[in-house]
Amino acid sequence: MKDIAYATKSAAQKLDVYTPTGTGPFPVVLWIHAGAWQSGDKKLPITAHQLLLLASGYAVVSVNYRLSAEAKFPAQIHDVKAAVRWVRANAALYKFDPNRVGVWGHSAGAHLAALLGTSRGVAGLTDVSLGNPTQSEAVKAVVAQATPVYLLTMDQQLAIDGCPKYGGVGFNAASSPASRLLGAALPTIQSKVVLASPRAHVNAGDSKFLLQHGTGDCTIPWQQGDFLHTRLRAVLGTSASTLDLFPGGKHDDINFRSSANVARIVTFLRSAL
Repeated sequence: MKDIAYATKSAAQKLDVYTPTGTGPFPVVLWIHAGAWQSGDKKLPITAHQLLLLASGYAVVSVNYRLSAEAKFPAQIHDVKAAVRWVRANAALYKFDPNRVGVWGHSAGAHLAALLGTSRGVAGLTDVSLGNPTQSEAVKAVVAQATPVYLLTMDQQLAIDGCPKYGGVGFNAASSPASRLLGAALPTIQSKVVLASPRAHVNAGDSKFLLQHGTGDCTIPWQQGDFLHTRLRAVLGTSASTLDLFPGGKHDDINFRSSANVARIVTFLRSAL
């Protein structure tokens, strides 16, 4: 089932639903696409890792959200939270289990997935006017791969790792995808950078996290994942977060999609949902 509207403020606010065979109710994994917050689409097409989720009994809900050319942050997290509320509001219709909802994203999608896992109840990071205001937007499990966590430190970390400046100018430049997402050059809007950081909102009751990153990532430095992982464990305990580092792995490393890694992710989801 494709192109289902979860809100009506923008044509971008649509999702696709894939359900496994069986009677349900099925645990749900929202998939949030990558694309530097400025491109990308929910259309998978269904790939091996989503197929394995379906074969393992999970419903997959692939979500589009407003891109940065249409709306600045926090519109993107407003949208994915609205999608979670939609899932719960329509649980009976699609045979979802509303008590077992997780999220998986890569890169920009991982940033939104991580925010979804840490920012429940944070002022400014939800918009119930988008629909289903009485439904919970909480998720129990987050799988986040190559995650931007604190945007202001990425240029420095990439330099430490011997990587060139992103796009030739770096993330702090006004023309970077991160600056376009937030609406101005990052160093000039530091309070908004903090608001957009999943690490800034870690608190009791947050989701369980599986973070994965390649140490050879010259797009999003691996230290970003470690920065969030360390905070989650410090606040919530050592069981709150697992960090997998792939030695030499690039931004879109094949290890993310390997059958062995997807099996690992399914094992994590079974324990967390």
